[in-house]
Amino acid sequence: MVRVAFSSDNHFDVNRLDAHEMMVQQAAYLAQQHVQWYLIAGDLFNDFQRSQQYVVDLQALLGAQTHVLWIAGNHDMVNGVSFDELEAGGFDGYLHNRFIDIPQTDWRIIGHNGWYDYQYAANLPGVTARDLAQWKYAYWIDRSIKQPLSDPERAQLMLDQVTAQLQRAQAAHKQVILMTHFVPRADFIPLGRGHHFWEMARALMGTPRLGALAEQYQVSHVLFGHLHLHPAPRDYNGTMYYDQAVGYGRKRLNEWRTDNFMAEWRLETFLLDLPEDLSKKFK
Repeated sequence: MVRVAFSSDNHFDVNRLDAHEMMVQQAAYLAQQHVQWYLIAGDLFNDFQRSQQYVVDLQALLGAQTHVLWIAGNHDMVNGVSFDELEAGGFDGYLHNRFIDIPQTDWRIIGHNGWYDYQYAANLPGVTARDLAQWKYAYWIDRSIKQPLSDPERAQLMLDQVTAQLQRAQAAHKQVILMTHFVPRADFIPLGRGHHFWEMARALMGTPRLGALAEQYQVSHVLFGHLHLHPAPRDYNGTMYYDQAVGYGRKRLNEWRTDNFMAEWRLETFLLDLPEDLSKKFK
């Protein structure tokens, strides 16, 4: 068996943690659990360079026994990186619009940062895409993310890129784990029940078109984050979805079910065992 661990939204700086100490403890746990692939679906820090360095340092601690892969969430994008750098990649462990095949298996891990197209707020009468964009630039952290595209255009770019990746995986007869940051299905997003801020924020959660695409191409597992609501993994049309966000453990905004970060991280880290392809192992 090949063991893969899923995590997201550690938010080390927002949670005011000693990130190095947390890294040491995470590395010890991953080694103890014999994790071979550790996937992080974004939002480590509010700075891409700090997030990238964390991944590099964690990989150095773990050595060859565990491969660390990540994609950027919206928080990672607000400082320290440009749109072009996010797209070009080339950073160690950064898997945006890229894939890696797990040796001796038929499994492929595909990464994409993801984006949103406002469709989750389509239930708001009289609210236009322009209204949603203006609200975002007034109230949401993503206003600091500079991009040459509108949000719907960026979401379409994402869908085109993911489609191409899934077509390649299908042609190669690969089973797929798709790692992204934003929410791929409306079922995970609660209605605001009349709360205007949340109804507007729903627009920035992701796009249901990504989930439809994953199911169309029979993706086996989809890891995402962004929502800190701790839903259990769910199967839709043969595709399993995992939101393993740790979220915020602050006095004014405590989303944790435990009393400290490492307990919450262990609780939220999902361990998935994948079967090896023995015919490849003994070639």
